[in-house]
Amino acid sequence: MGRSQQTYSKSEREKKRIKKQEEKRKKKEARKLESNNNPQGIPFAYVDHLGNLVDTPPDPSKKIQVEAEDIVLGIPKKEEGDREPFDPVRKGKVSFFDNSKGFGFIIDTENNEKYFTHVSGLIDEIAENDSVSFELEKGMKGMNAVRVKQA
Repeated sequence: MGRSQQTYSKSEREKKRIKKQEEKRKKKEARKLESNNNPQGIPFAYVDHLGNLVDTPPDPSKKIQVEAEDIVLGIPKKEEGDREPFDPVRKGKVSFFDNSKGFGFIIDTENNEKYFTHVSGLIDEIAENDSVSFELEKGMKGMNAVRVKQA
């Protein structure tokens, strides 16, 4: 004799599934009845001239006409007079420098940013706590201090 293929967990799962279907059917019927009782449908919301949501249509006399040419898309171009003169030479202080490995870090005095420097970018010999002037260049991992010389 073989065992029954209908286990307890299977029957419980089947009961849950049937119960879920029944609840779904009841909700569907309730929504149908509610829609029959409320024939007005979805209520409308309007936006008034101040940008607030209201339930009455806006007054057409308060509508503002805007020309399409007046709308600025994106960022406006900078004019030559708007730019401030940018000095590529910056001043800083050497916070760390390892002569044996040939690299170090310089802290900018203006914005306290730390920049990497390599021995290949040095003009003068530098040591820790030296005041230096340098230029910035985009490196693989961020900005690098190049053309470093003592100030």
